[in-house]
Amino acid sequence: MSSMRQLMKQAQEMQERLQRELNELVVEASVGGGMVTVRMSGHRQLVGCKIDPEAMDPSDPSMLEDLIVAAVNEAGRKIEETMQGKMGSMAASLPGLF
Repeated sequence: MSSMRQLMKQAQEMQERLQRELNELVVEASVGGGMVTVRMSGHRQLVGCKIDPEAMDPSDPSMLEDLIVAAVNEAGRKIEETMQGKMGSMAASLPGLF
């Protein structure tokens, strides 16, 4: 029973650590050769966006729209990839739990 309690304590500590890392995580993604760059928090909140003036073609707004969508999607993918890597390394440290 003591080992089960220890495993539960370790799992809770792992969850708390993961939450702290998620709170601190900010990723950046650029698309279109750097024409659009976004920054996104670990909670998938957009925290910044930079747009190269050359990307703002009044005759083709759909290009800029597509670049923004692509940059936001790439940032979300990076967050997912980062968190999966962190969870995997943490899970490996608790072999009796998983």
